[in-house]
Amino acid sequence: MVRSYERNGILKDSGMADTSFDIVIIGSGPGGYIAAIRAAQLGFKTAVIERDYLGGICSNWGCIPTKALLRSAEIFHYMQNAKDYGLSADNVSFDVAAVIKRSRGVAGRMNTGVGYLLKKNKVTVIWGEAVIDAPGKITVKASKTEAPKGASGPGQYQAKHIIVATGARPRVLPGLEPDKKLVWTYFEAMNPDRMPKSLLVVGSGAIGMEFASFYRTMGAEVTVVEVLPQILPVEDAEIAAFARKQFEKQGIKILANAKVTKLDKKSDSVTATIEEGGKSQQITVDRVIAAVGVVGNVENIGLEKLGVTMERGLVKIDGVCKTSVPGIYAIGDVAGAPMLAHKAEHEAVICVEAIKGLHPHPMNKLMIPGCTYCAPQIASVGLTEQAAKDKKLDIRVGRFPFVGNGKAIALGEDQGLVKVIFDKKTGQLLGAHLVGAEVTELIQGFVVAMNLETTEEELMHSIFPHPTLSETMKEAVLDAYGRVLNM
Repeated sequence: MVRSYERNGILKDSGMADTSFDIVIIGSGPGGYIAAIRAAQLGFKTAVIERDYLGGICSNWGCIPTKALLRSAEIFHYMQNAKDYGLSADNVSFDVAAVIKRSRGVAGRMNTGVGYLLKKNKVTVIWGEAVIDAPGKITVKASKTEAPKGASGPGQYQAKHIIVATGARPRVLPGLEPDKKLVWTYFEAMNPDRMPKSLLVVGSGAIGMEFASFYRTMGAEVTVVEVLPQILPVEDAEIAAFARKQFEKQGIKILANAKVTKLDKKSDSVTATIEEGGKSQQITVDRVIAAVGVVGNVENIGLEKLGVTMERGLVKIDGVCKTSVPGIYAIGDVAGAPMLAHKAEHEAVICVEAIKGLHPHPMNKLMIPGCTYCAPQIASVGLTEQAAKDKKLDIRVGRFPFVGNGKAIALGEDQGLVKVIFDKKTGQLLGAHLVGAEVTELIQGFVVAMNLETTEEELMHSIFPHPTLSETMKEAVLDAYGRVLNM
């Protein structure tokens, strides 16, 4: 049997390609490739159509490589502050090209890994631009990106079920159009040709604050502009305020309740006009990062022609990811907020298991954790305090600061806060909100607790290991009931 070359882990027999499948997924990001693997596990003949890179934005330009950049910044920060740990590190510096190379290497490893998983599960990869002609029928045209050798190519394909997992792209606002040189999206921000000395970040959500944190740690003067009164707008107000103080201590300048009204581009700098509190000011920076959210990739794949119902520019789905057109499904960013990789992965499993007839539970979006990997980290799940009050719930709120935790003090990371919200009548955990070192790892304890409908009594009777940061979680629960021990 003749074999083609291998790339990205894909290896396919030469000869006539299959064109008929049980399930075809358009897009190979976290939602797409997980849907493909679960479909294959359940015995479906499965294919994935991809036009750019296996693993989607998350593996190649988002979740994973940004964390590689932030890890480099974290190590650099510790090296600069080695004396705080009784250590010596002189003439500390960094090589921006090497930092970027490491990040891209991590992305490449993830890309290859996705290819390997698809191969392992015998999922066919079709390379190109997909258009759904009708339920069950797809035309694939050539992509601008070179196909991995061994992938199937353009042609007509059939599938009993079509899952749209096309993801999202950076939102572009008038006057803030990226030009890849002076005004960046996260694509350019992850791969700068040099380290800018000054930077304006427009938008203080997860993407904006992660890049603000990275560039500030690496020495840039950073200004963040947020149109709303609160930075990190989806987070609990108390946690966001705590995080803001930490950012400002690091030297990040934050302008909330403000907006950029004009960008005046020079040859190698940008002068931004910013309105805040009825006053206007101008600042000149080397580069601008537009981090004002993302929009779903819903265009040019045939959805409007087929009459798929849309809602606020995204595909409307039911609890098991069905669209308004039988046989067509949508998952991940293209199917609405929260636009998070783990939400896409979970929807992928729900969607495929529903197709199989396994009756999965519809997703409860209140159980989806959100994480921001700046310094300090922020993580949350469930209702904020204000959201609980808006629902007229009678609540108990507990708090515990990292300054009362032995492990945090030993780590030199005593600036943090854990906040929990309970229903006073039932003891149900309604929400948990954390800021500080490694809280993106701690949050899953609360997610599991909420999913298992754990009450405050059960949490207080759980034994947390000492010394660990996780003890802050129990202490916050104890505080909600007037039983805090270490503060």
